[in-house]
Amino acid sequence: MSRIGNKPIEVPAGVTVNITGQSVTAKGKNGELSATLVQEVAITQDGNILALNPVGDSITARKMWGTSRTVVNNLIIGVSDGFEKKLEINGVGYRAAIQGKELVLQLGFSHDVNYPIPEGIEIKCADQTHVSISGADKQRVGQVAAEIRSYRKPEPYKGKGIKYEGEYILRKEGKKK
Repeated sequence: MSRIGNKPIEVPAGVTVNITGQSVTAKGKNGELSATLVQEVAITQDGNILALNPVGDSITARKMWGTSRTVVNNLIIGVSDGFEKKLEINGVGYRAAIQGKELVLQLGFSHDVNYPIPEGIEIKCADQTHVSISGADKQRVGQVAAEIRSYRKPEPYKGKGIKYEGEYILRKEGKKK
């Protein structure tokens, strides 16, 4: 039995949820998001409480029960509060800046890396070494953060590169004489 799937989802004030068949749409201050659930999971709404239950006793239904509950919960959190990922840039001469609708990264290459900011995602640079990525869709925020990080992943000897805030880089010892 799914422990996550058993938890009911409470819809906060200011968020409206519309359920039509297997499609769930949430609308709030950060926009509108929707998801389509698999046929093995049924969703019911009772006031401001959403409950998901498996249809039947198949293995697939039990697997998708907790996953579907998390997807719907992320929709509601996204339209009400939003999600945020923070990146840190380490290295001499490594910096980031916003120019128009692009994030310009200087990462030790012979050229600047220009990353166009996608629709629905907001990127802020508090200073030259900290980048904050926020938006309503958790998957898109994480994907944008991973794409930016992939331009220069942190290396294990000096720790130079782009890393997530709070990420621990396993450091290696250099060459010995």
